[in-house]
Amino acid sequence: MRYVQLRAFHQVAICGGFSRAAEALFLTQPAISDQVRKLEEEYDVLLFNRNKKQVTLTHSGQKLLEITHRMFDTEQQALELLTESRALRSGTLRIVADAAHHLLHILGSFRARYPGVQVSVRAGNTETVISSLYSYDADIGVLGEVPTGRDFEVLKLNSTPIIAFASVDHPLAAKKSLTLKQLAQESLVMRERGSK
Repeated sequence: MRYVQLRAFHQVAICGGFSRAAEALFLTQPAISDQVRKLEEEYDVLLFNRNKKQVTLTHSGQKLLEITHRMFDTEQQALELLTESRALRSGTLRIVADAAHHLLHILGSFRARYPGVQVSVRAGNTETVISSLYSYDADIGVLGEVPTGRDFEVLKLNSTPIIAFASVDHPLAAKKSLTLKQLAQESLVMRERGSK
């Protein structure tokens, strides 16, 4: 049994005929017929019922088709895996982040694992990050808060505490921690509009 014989059998079975299988595989119809005939002869089994205008699978042919479906599906999965792996070795990864510190613990190990990938990091507020993803100007967006909706695949990188800064002579400066209620009573300088 050879790969080309199984491929020819599989194509005839899914295309419903020798001529259509030959077209799909860019071969001649006699070449396809020859491969299927050799497979049948080698194992002394009839895989197709051949009528003048129609080719149908025998019971053995149906069983073999189930196996070749799995075989060629697995082959396709292997091809996709290897292609993905090659794609990760080069190119550019465009990241837009609302704060680059969210990425620092990841970028070093990524660069070591994929040295051929150029990493481009751009800063932007929440609105900019989301619009960059929608317009395909970024491959990855990094935000402090999970966006609403189900348009993106979300992966939690880490948790970052909220930090408040105050002048050293401010009454709250001596405190180790604050509640949101305490913070809400103060005049605050916030990030630009569009940030969260």
